[in-house]
Amino acid sequence: MRRVNRAVFALIPSVLLFGGSVVHRLHAQDLPPHLRDRGTGVATSMFGTYVRRGELLFYPFAEWYADKDLEYKPSELGYGVAEDYRGRYSASEALLFLGYGLTDDIALELEGAVISAELEKAANDPSAMPSEVEEHGLGDVEAQIRWRFRRETASRPELFTYFETVFPLQKHRKLIGTSAWEYKLGFGMTRGYEWGTMTLRAAGEYSGEEGKFEAGEYAIEYLRRLSPQWRIASVVEGNQLDEVALITEVQWHLLPRAFIKVNNGWGITKNATDFAPEVGIMFSF
Repeated sequence: MRRVNRAVFALIPSVLLFGGSVVHRLHAQDLPPHLRDRGTGVATSMFGTYVRRGELLFYPFAEWYADKDLEYKPSELGYGVAEDYRGRYSASEALLFLGYGLTDDIALELEGAVISAELEKAANDPSAMPSEVEEHGLGDVEAQIRWRFRRETASRPELFTYFETVFPLQKHRKLIGTSAWEYKLGFGMTRGYEWGTMTLRAAGEYSGEEGKFEAGEYAIEYLRRLSPQWRIASVVEGNQLDEVALITEVQWHLLPRAFIKVNNGWGITKNATDFAPEVGIMFSF
């Protein structure tokens, strides 16, 4: 797992040499009050991050996961028993996110990961599964198109939609990557206030592996610009009703061309990941 962590940080010094404009480093007096926190760009899937027309976002980052009671079926891992058990799970991931503002209201995204994951067998699991299952390699690779079809005004909220595809690049892995096509269609609403900016979003998902469409992720997001250098964000995000997490983030605009993002996910419900910190640097070109 250390090799994965070192890979993402090895990218950071070299990218610092390149140019760009700060993402959202806009002066409050240049914007109407409802855009003070986020600026004029289109919302990306990286919450608290927006992209403007002709702008390219480059975000290398690392994420870690720790879950003491991950629910799993040995049969889904190739070990026969179709009962649910709970084992200890940990993973580290190096990711790269690219976002581009195609127009004033349309943005494109691409994200890929390299991951190392481990699952420890539950003490009461009678299957032939080894005491520890470990996999390394390519994680999820996904693309999105995002469309803001109504801009916010002083009297009405911003409305947007997004479509996501996850590519089936891991046909034979069980812990990592995606083995079948997955699709997601979502809608969201954003409204800026004097005390911060709120976003509500929800999506439906189709899994090619299970062959069905069902309710997917949903979230309530809060974003606040404290100064030209600092912003904070907080998100309650869920999938179904039994995977709900609280995510808190700090953004530090330390350079004219980049800002640091540090966040952590805290599992609220039992099926959510217990602990999921993330750190990276977002560059704008």
